[in-house]
Amino acid sequence: MLDIPGHLQPFGGKNPINHNIQREDIMNKILIVLTFVSSVFSKTGFEIAKMVDEAPTPMDMSNKTKMILTNSKGKSRTNAMISKSMAGNKKQLIWFLEPKDDKGVAFLKIEHDNKDDEMRMWLPAFKKVRRISSKKKGDAFMGSDLSYEDLSSRNLDENEYNRLDDEIVNGKDCYVLEITPGKEANSSYSKHVSWIEKASLVGVKEESYDKRGRLKKVKEFTFQILKDYHVIKRVFVKDVQKNHTTEITFSDVQVDSGINKNLFQEKNLKRLPRD
Repeated sequence: MLDIPGHLQPFGGKNPINHNIQREDIMNKILIVLTFVSSVFSKTGFEIAKMVDEAPTPMDMSNKTKMILTNSKGKSRTNAMISKSMAGNKKQLIWFLEPKDDKGVAFLKIEHDNKDDEMRMWLPAFKKVRRISSKKKGDAFMGSDLSYEDLSSRNLDENEYNRLDDEIVNGKDCYVLEITPGKEANSSYSKHVSWIEKASLVGVKEESYDKRGRLKKVKEFTFQILKDYHVIKRVFVKDVQKNHTTEITFSDVQVDSGINKNLFQEKNLKRLPRD
């Protein structure tokens, strides 16, 4: 009998039919992996934005909020507030508690899908409710680096989404999206660049550009997990053109506590909550 060296025998002398079966099994597994990898990397900007938009959010949320404003000279001012919201923050009431000259000021926001959002501010010093029109969305909210537009959700279909190269931010693997508002968005910005953590689908950083294409704001976001939701814990915003910053921290956060939907009415702007 001819003695064939082991390294020349088909797979150590094993049955070639079994080898073919094994090879097909391996190839099928590789194909599955490649298909999965391809599907991950082939996601478009819009598809990623849609995933973010459809991520679960609390039915309602309440918290105590501290907002620190710091100007270019390093002088700071601190506001204390109570906030209640529902429907993914599309309905929100904010009451100002401190400083003394702002106590009683309140803000109501109700977002709509098919018409302009409603925004109202109660100014107790003037005993007047001021309506904030869509033309004023770019104005600063209570002297902060957040505009009224920044406080509102973005309509998925009113923006264009371009996926940029993925990046690591603070150790987090992120999608990077360039978001360009359409005319119907009536935005005060020319574009945003958003870094979205892949694992949680929450934004960790965003740059916003003015109408001339110049960098206007840099925003950083920190989240905590409550009842399986990723809930905002801290927001830091810097207006790079004014060298002015806003830091917002959230405490005593409660989710899905059963807030009454009737709370979000103009008459309740004047009623400071007890807690």
